[in-house]
Amino acid sequence: MAPTLSFILLTFIPLVAGFAVPERKLDAAGPEPPLITPSPTLHGGVTKTVKYRRAILDDLKGNVNSVLSELGSNIPSYVASGVPNFFQDFPVGDDVKKELGLDDSQVSALPTSVLNIPSYGNWTDQGWNLRFRGNVYKQPNTTEEKLNDLANVFLIDTSVEELPPDQAAQARNLTASIFVLQQSNENVTFALKPAPTAGASGEQGGGGAVTASGGSQEVNLTYPTTTQGDFDEFVHIESNGLADGNATSNLQRLNVYAQGSQIGNATSYLVPPTGLTLISDIDDILRITKIYQPKEGLLNSFARPFVQWKNMPSIYANWSRSIPDFHFHYLTTTPEQVTRNYMDFIYKTYPGGSFDTRPLNFSDVEATLSIRKYLLDRIFETFPERKFILVADTTNSDVMKAYPQMVTDFPGQVQCIFLRNTSATDDGNRFPYDTSGFEKLDKNTYMFFTVPVWNPPLFPIFLFFSASSPLIRFCI
Repeated sequence: MAPTLSFILLTFIPLVAGFAVPERKLDAAGPEPPLITPSPTLHGGVTKTVKYRRAILDDLKGNVNSVLSELGSNIPSYVASGVPNFFQDFPVGDDVKKELGLDDSQVSALPTSVLNIPSYGNWTDQGWNLRFRGNVYKQPNTTEEKLNDLANVFLIDTSVEELPPDQAAQARNLTASIFVLQQSNENVTFALKPAPTAGASGEQGGGGAVTASGGSQEVNLTYPTTTQGDFDEFVHIESNGLADGNATSNLQRLNVYAQGSQIGNATSYLVPPTGLTLISDIDDILRITKIYQPKEGLLNSFARPFVQWKNMPSIYANWSRSIPDFHFHYLTTTPEQVTRNYMDFIYKTYPGGSFDTRPLNFSDVEATLSIRKYLLDRIFETFPERKFILVADTTNSDVMKAYPQMVTDFPGQVQCIFLRNTSATDDGNRFPYDTSGFEKLDKNTYMFFTVPVWNPPLFPIFLFFSASSPLIRFCI
């Protein structure tokens, strides 16, 4: 039986500027991948805001041009959706070959690499199933001069040549990760071994998981990679000493090594049927991105070192230590080509956990706006008995729609929703947001906050500050 869930304390302090959804009035209107270890050879069986609620999508119709004009010229029109996704329409396949001037013989001579995304596994009547998710690609040898030219396409009002050397190097590395050649129809094999550590939660081992007691084996994926080089499937794995999911509340860590690849290792998690999972966005909640200011957002994502937002690492570390068997799942709609920087940052700064990113076949604006709900649905459906805490910020319209919809679509599974009120803490955020999805929800199930605080002597668990009410509320 799983241990009793520790509570999460939320406090609302009137002295701190914040936001809550009021009642409606009738007359109101990338680089080195994370956790890289030598791949072993295994033998054996292959088995603004304003201070009141506003509905962006209605208000914005008559005011889009004025909002966009304040952001500057050459801003894509889709930022009006509330998702100013500056990583859009990356080149793939023949476009990359053409841009880099490569022929088939040159491509054939390149070594194969694997982007292996840390994932999760679930327990069924047949045993453990583990999700394998990633991309098979080849990395062309590209000159620094060419990478500078390609990187400059992504920058606004500056160039790689004008950046400090360390930022210029990161911009080139990220550009190189974009201009890769995805490999279709590839059969992928992985080696599994117990993982001793993952993440930087501030506790021994990292994250709310234990080293698996077994599980060493090789696994062949059932299906070859897609035309975009992607793979994503659940595969039954042999126990080989693993604890059964119906007999333990512990999450079990496994290192997953892509075979026959120069790089491609990750840490995945076997998650029991019951317990608590945190699903966390990354941009502007765990790190300073400023996606609502495209020039700054690009520099913060493309060239500058990733920087944590306030003391969120301490808060997540405290969660990891205070709540037994807590599963951390990081979900970003950043396209998979540029997620190595994200994974590296998370595992150096936050508790270890599984990961979801935007696959290559979700490439246009409409798909970008739907991928978060798709990924949320998948993990909720995979763990119908687990409870979930959802954390993000108000700058993404897909979050503002998808998070409250999860409460309706999966009754009883959403414990609470925490959303950073971005425009209340950064006056550079000029994107209003739509809170209408929260109107029919129990007000005890969600919170818009401004300042995260963790002070162990005074607040032993966790709290967020908001100005709406002096109430103390529990999420259990």
